[in-house]
Amino acid sequence: MLIEDTALPGVKLLTPHRFGDARGFFCESWNRRRMAEAGLDYDFVQDNHSLSETAGTLRGLHFQAPPHAQAKLVRCGRGVLFDVAVDIRRGSPTYGHWIGVELSFDNGRQLLIPEGFLHGFVTRAPMSEIIYKCSDYYAPECDGAVRWDSAGIDWDLGGAPVLSDKDANAPSFADFNSPFVWEGAA
Repeated sequence: MLIEDTALPGVKLLTPHRFGDARGFFCESWNRRRMAEAGLDYDFVQDNHSLSETAGTLRGLHFQAPPHAQAKLVRCGRGVLFDVAVDIRRGSPTYGHWIGVELSFDNGRQLLIPEGFLHGFVTRAPMSEIIYKCSDYYAPECDGAVRWDSAGIDWDLGGAPVLSDKDANAPSFADFNSPFVWEGAA
């Protein structure tokens, strides 16, 4: 597996090696022992899977606050996504900075997003699926969101996105008081 750093400390781009033949391919998308050897020691406890029927569906920017903060390992099961992480660790030298990565079924790439980051994505193709692992269980009392268009992200949209009411009405980044604090180098 190829593991690459991104411009945001702690956020990693993982590209599993695919073993292919005339039948298709096989890849190992997560191996706890191998990841721990690379310094990525996560205990994922929940897998989530969502389908967006329409290209231009935007979900985010979401987080889950302590004590149930979540790290996520995100991949695209079908279609194409533009996946985004935003640093919300108060005191971090990259606070408010974001990265975006294209994840698709074809490229097989995954984005590892630690606790302390907003997460969101927009679909680039119809019938796109996102599949992601979480390091803590969903806790509705810790669920939070920041408005998708308030953090300076270039979503490269061709028109208005398809949004949920929750995402359309989330507070702006300027009004957001992050529950996360940077604790030094990641």
